[in-house]
Amino acid sequence: MADDGGIEKTGDGHTNGAGSGTNGDAEEAIAQLFDDYQAGFNDYEIDRICDCFALPAIIWQHQKGHVFADDEELIENIEALLKALEKEGVTHSDFQVVSSHVSGSAALVTLDWIQESADGEAVFEFTCHYQLIQDGADWVIACVINE
Repeated sequence: MADDGGIEKTGDGHTNGAGSGTNGDAEEAIAQLFDDYQAGFNDYEIDRICDCFALPAIIWQHQKGHVFADDEELIENIEALLKALEKEGVTHSDFQVVSSHVSGSAALVTLDWIQESADGEAVFEFTCHYQLIQDGADWVIACVINE
């Protein structure tokens, strides 16, 4: 549930009316960003995932931050992640919006993720916090903090 009545996406194409209100355009664009991000994982499309990021991008995981300065570095990281997911049998990723806040050209969004095997069993469940920036008409991920 969004803490400000905004960006309510479940990752499965359903919204609660994102697009209404003063941040409606931003909310709709951000919802589309996360739909694209999720589709990239579900289809194992490295470029689609990479396109969701601003560069440089920061990803914090396992209590360590990594700065990805260019596409090549980010692609290398995404390739390794997708290989690990494939090895674990992940075939589908889905998310629920925990909270969201849009202020001007910045946004903070927290998602709960579940990644499942072909038989619907949860392989991974985790929370990610995203710091987004607006780049022209597009919203992109500037920072990910993975719990």
